[in-house]
Amino acid sequence: MTRFHESPEDPFSVGNSASAVLDHRGTVVGWGDRAEALLGHRGADVLGRPALDVLVDPADRERIAAATAACLKASGWFGVVPVRHRDGRRVTVGVRARRVTRGSPDCEWFLVGAPAQDVIQWETDRSVLDGLFRRAPIGLSVHAPDLSILRVNRAVARIGGITTEQARGRRTGDFIVAADTETVERGLRHVLDTGHPMIFTEQPCRLLSDPSRIRYVAVSAFRMEDSAGEILGVTQLVEDVTERERARLRLALLNEAGARIGTTLDVTTTAHELADVLVPELADCATVDLLDPVSRGEEPSQDGFGPVRRTAIRTDTPGAEEALHPLGGLIRFAPETPQGRCLAEQTPILVPELRTPEDLDVVAQERAERARSLGPHSVMMLPLAARGLVLGLVTLWRSRSPEPFEEDDLTLAGEFAARAAVCIDNARRYTRQHHAALSLQVRLLPGELPELPAAEIAHQYIPAGAVEGVGGDWFDVIPLSGARVALVVGDVIGHGLDAAATMGRLRTAVHTLAELDLDPDEVLSHLDDLVHGLAAEQEHNSRDFPLDQVTGASCLYAVYDPVSRCCSLARAGHPPPAVVTPDGKVSFPDLPAGPPLGLGGLPFEAAELDLPEGSLLALFTNGLIQIPALDVDAALDRLSQELARPGCRLDELAKAVVDALLPAEPGDDVALLLARTRVLPEHCVATWTLPADPRAAGQARTLMADQLSAWELDELVFTTELIVSELVTNAYRYAGGPVTLRLIRGPRLICEVSDTSSTAPHLRRARSTDEGGRGLFLVAQITERWGTRYGREGKTVWTEQQLP
Repeated sequence: MTRFHESPEDPFSVGNSASAVLDHRGTVVGWGDRAEALLGHRGADVLGRPALDVLVDPADRERIAAATAACLKASGWFGVVPVRHRDGRRVTVGVRARRVTRGSPDCEWFLVGAPAQDVIQWETDRSVLDGLFRRAPIGLSVHAPDLSILRVNRAVARIGGITTEQARGRRTGDFIVAADTETVERGLRHVLDTGHPMIFTEQPCRLLSDPSRIRYVAVSAFRMEDSAGEILGVTQLVEDVTERERARLRLALLNEAGARIGTTLDVTTTAHELADVLVPELADCATVDLLDPVSRGEEPSQDGFGPVRRTAIRTDTPGAEEALHPLGGLIRFAPETPQGRCLAEQTPILVPELRTPEDLDVVAQERAERARSLGPHSVMMLPLAARGLVLGLVTLWRSRSPEPFEEDDLTLAGEFAARAAVCIDNARRYTRQHHAALSLQVRLLPGELPELPAAEIAHQYIPAGAVEGVGGDWFDVIPLSGARVALVVGDVIGHGLDAAATMGRLRTAVHTLAELDLDPDEVLSHLDDLVHGLAAEQEHNSRDFPLDQVTGASCLYAVYDPVSRCCSLARAGHPPPAVVTPDGKVSFPDLPAGPPLGLGGLPFEAAELDLPEGSLLALFTNGLIQIPALDVDAALDRLSQELARPGCRLDELAKAVVDALLPAEPGDDVALLLARTRVLPEHCVATWTLPADPRAAGQARTLMADQLSAWELDELVFTTELIVSELVTNAYRYAGGPVTLRLIRGPRLICEVSDTSSTAPHLRRARSTDEGGRGLFLVAQITERWGTRYGREGKTVWTEQQLP
């Protein structure tokens, strides 16, 4: 026996409704228990009596008569009527009447009734259900337990491009591609198995009739059960959210673009970042073409005309890079071309569909034939403009994606282009300033270093990365008298043009002070005064012109003498040098630190080191050891390991040190100066002490001539006699103490005369009537260089002559 289950919500179900039977005269011949419960009349009270007398109030008889006439005419009726309760009150009841025929010619009427509010609610629910299947914009599909389709509404039918009748008995896979079908059915099975509803789950939906077009739907589902809990199937609600999903993707893409475009202050990198954001999310191919001056960081023309340089290409279309203009190439677009109009008018151009080959000819110009093989069908061009300047344009193609570009795509790409244009212009401005500062810095640093008898020299200078900008680090190698050499490294605080300019002023000052042959601590004292004065000067000027204040600098100044092997050093807030002995031992001498330059009024102290021949001095700025990847101690250990390499050429060693310690783009300038010391052999130096009497000049000439003959420099005897005579005679006349003569044979012949006087000789042009004053003038004419240096116990006048 089959068991039927009615829904408890149905007011006319057997378990919920009141029932009665009337004969053809309207007499009550049947009365159910639910009728007694609803109206209060017992069966014995109403059976055999006319319904009109028992159940209808006299005031409602006219209304009941109209309903009866309609029922007789249609052989059935449904509606709401007032019925009299046993206690006399009127009860509004929903009634359904059906004609019942038996064996006799007379008929009977079967009435089913329920409270009117329950009937109205039930009718409302039926209307809602009917609306869901006939008029609702949200898709609705009902599936059997095997997931076959029982019924769909018109919204789902529209999405699938079918009718509601065509869907019955079919499966989801008959309309949707396999991958998306698997996603749909996996979710429905989970709802069937667990009973847990699925709520607004978004998933792709590609129809078999148009698999290239991606739709997105939001799916909700619930399991259907009857009153006994038996599973009837699953119902899913489907909403097409393609436009909403596209809007969300566009917003996400814009947010991503904000994070990915403009990460560096480099024009080319920014152009590549723009192309990378556009492909593949928005286009299959993107090219970025910048006006040629912009690609070099220069100011573009106001009208936007001129050749453009292909700066970036990004494509998902195989062969596109070979078919298009090459990266880095110059392209000239005529004013009448779409690209020319885009640049000149600063107007985006959308070509949704390339209908004819001529369309592609216009877009790709001379490359159209090659580009045609890629199958582009939709193109957009957008200007890159910022602050009223046209910087270039970006072109987007679609070839693999079947959907053409739309106005929304043009708007989105315009947002990308506007953001990228500002970043490119910022990078262009920075590049121009960076190139200017770098050019200034390079011009202020020493060029080719001279060959020196005191040391073999190698250096490395690494400017800071693009973001930080060039700084104020410098190095110098200055030849001094007596075959000595001054080694200098320094670092001005800060970056940019101001730091580079200040570095140039300090380097010039160091050269001037070195020419005076001052001791290292005295040089630093003078530099300290200079930096202090520069800071005060800049503070005054910054009232009218804002400047980056130079608050100080550090410096290490060393003088090495190849005759005595003595190295005198002083530092001002700078790292000490590394000293590598010939046997490979590395040390960092504990030099007096000294305050940074610019504090003013604080003393500096020099220290002396005795260096064996072949020792290595490494002077460096703090950028070499203050790097993010290592602490200072670890950096010094690595520096020591690199400097201790045996048998390495000095230039190779300098490069190896930089490569081992520095990242690709250091955050600070780095100056590294290496000097491998040399010692002049004893036979290349001759020293004599002469008495302070009139015979000193003659004795000096004899000693000098014999020494030059031993050195096979007889060609220089005559000129050197003049030099020695003049210098020794001046020392005898004005000093009053012993005179020391020293000859040094190196790349040049050096002649030095030392005495105990601190009075410096002065060069002057003698008049024709003067008896003296021509000596030093003659010395200056026949020597390459000459000068005076001061010591603790007098002075030394020196000359240098070119060897034959």
